[in-house]
Amino acid sequence: MHMSDALVSPAVGGAMWAVSAAGLYVASRKVSHERDDRLPPLMGVLGAFVFAAQMINFTIPATGSSGHIGGGILLAALLGPWAACIVMASILAIQAFLFADGGLLALGCNIANLALLPCLVAYPLIYRTINRGTNGISPSRIAWGGFLAAIIGLQLGAFGVVIETTLSGITELPFSAFVALMQPIHLAIGGVEGLATAALLLFLARMRPALYPALPQAAQQQHISYKPFFILMGILVATVGGLLSWYASSLPDGLEWAAERTHSSEIANTSTSHETLARIQEKTSILPDYNLPAADQPRTDIEERAGTSLSGLAGASAVAAFLIILGLILRRKKTVRTS
Repeated sequence: MHMSDALVSPAVGGAMWAVSAAGLYVASRKVSHERDDRLPPLMGVLGAFVFAAQMINFTIPATGSSGHIGGGILLAALLGPWAACIVMASILAIQAFLFADGGLLALGCNIANLALLPCLVAYPLIYRTINRGTNGISPSRIAWGGFLAAIIGLQLGAFGVVIETTLSGITELPFSAFVALMQPIHLAIGGVEGLATAALLLFLARMRPALYPALPQAAQQQHISYKPFFILMGILVATVGGLLSWYASSLPDGLEWAAERTHSSEIANTSTSHETLARIQEKTSILPDYNLPAADQPRTDIEERAGTSLSGLAGASAVAAFLIILGLILRRKKTVRTS
């Protein structure tokens, strides 16, 4: 559901950059007050996992479309909503700059739709509400909260795409037809993401209850080493990003699928802002579209797979390194203020 620049006008793109920047500023202030020293490495390893998982597009049967998980609710449940916003925004920025996935002008829209709405709206209203109780949370609440919040978060993000595209007024996509396609297809994608989110949260609740302080057994693991957990997550990231990504669906994602069915010609925009940002993105993207740079000869299947694996591993590593450094910087700001 990464929006391209062609769907966004400079005015809407600029406004959403401002909204997202304001949200991330507040998030950085909140995270800098966190007292958990595990937060920077957790942000890094979980961000790397979500980056790798987003590379696996799964087919939506009988539609000709595909989708991938967003990951906002998973991150918010494990890191808290503010840290999750920062992690998702970092993933989206690295995807846009290094892999040309999502436009630079549309980056503010993508952060709002995939980070702010799931983490700051769906998470507190759905997940946290379900898990609020006098006797602490339970595995069943974790599962139901993750499932429902993932669906609602993706529905909010999909509707955000429709609103931003309509306000931009540059693609002639009819609102009623666009929303009638966007919401149902992302409901199906959200159902898959909801199941995956619930399964992952349940797995981690059993493996590492300390990630959920309200669980009754969490206190027993407060002082257990996290090294095995980080090793396991590293193996999962390498497996998902380096191997399973080979088998991702090549069908258009939900946004592309809906846009193709509500617009008879190719969507394009050639304003000065679009052209300038396209040139910048062309220079910064080292592995455009998660593949090796264009060659004179058509790529072989092995070259295609190698490019995908390289992109998965490189992107996950970049996300992990960036977030660990960013988390440490935010922690240092807290230490300086305290001193």
